[in-house]
Amino acid sequence: MDIFQSIILGIIQGITEFFPISSTAHLALIPWFFSWKDPGLSYNVALHFGSLFAILLYFRNTWKLVISQFMEGALKRNFNNLEYGRVGLFIIIATIPAVISGLLFEPYAAGILRHPLIIAGSLLMFGLLLLYSNKVSKENRSINEMTIKDGLIIGIAQAFAIIPGASRSGVTITGALLRNFKTDEAAKFSFLMAAPLIVGATVYESRHMSAESVIQTPFLVGILVSAVFAFLAIKYLLRFVRFRGYKHFVYYRIVLAIVITLIHFVV
Repeated sequence: MDIFQSIILGIIQGITEFFPISSTAHLALIPWFFSWKDPGLSYNVALHFGSLFAILLYFRNTWKLVISQFMEGALKRNFNNLEYGRVGLFIIIATIPAVISGLLFEPYAAGILRHPLIIAGSLLMFGLLLLYSNKVSKENRSINEMTIKDGLIIGIAQAFAIIPGASRSGVTITGALLRNFKTDEAAKFSFLMAAPLIVGATVYESRHMSAESVIQTPFLVGILVSAVFAFLAIKYLLRFVRFRGYKHFVYYRIVLAIVITLIHFVV
């Protein structure tokens, strides 16, 4: 893989990780569209590390509160009056289903599930679910009002992110909207949830990566570019969905699913 391809994939990863349009799908589709060699799931996971930097930097003040209050609550074994500590607890709870799903279905995610038609179907199906949740949600709750039930439901939704095209942010936002969280609050919790999952996936996939491959210039360039565009994507999306919701992203998913299907059968 050359520098140009790494830059393109870094941009795609940075933007699509937080837009509910599936970064995994786009990272699989771009090489398919341009007849590039598929860099594989391990490279995709490495690019996600750039997104992790963006999450930690953009929400740095929130993370300080989450970590400090979580530690306080854990030591006291009581999270009453520790709103951000409870958020940290629910992030952990919501991560468990995704970890189980990843361990069970990772071989399929790296293989047959990356087929263009499966990606197209996932883009369409989970996109329509997002549109439905956006329409029926009362949007009257913040993440500081979250309960264990909310965390479990959103976590179960996140387990479907193993399917390319589902979109991790898309399915978690869908779950949060169905629990009546505000559009921007749903996105915020979805982004915070990504941090432990990215760390876990990176550590797990590192067994396939040699030290020499990680320090190669294309790898490092891709991670850096991903971090920059992920930061910008977070900033833009939180503002956008507060006023316009998620329907525009669903329309994009539908169009992309149709294009993928046509290319597969016609070209």
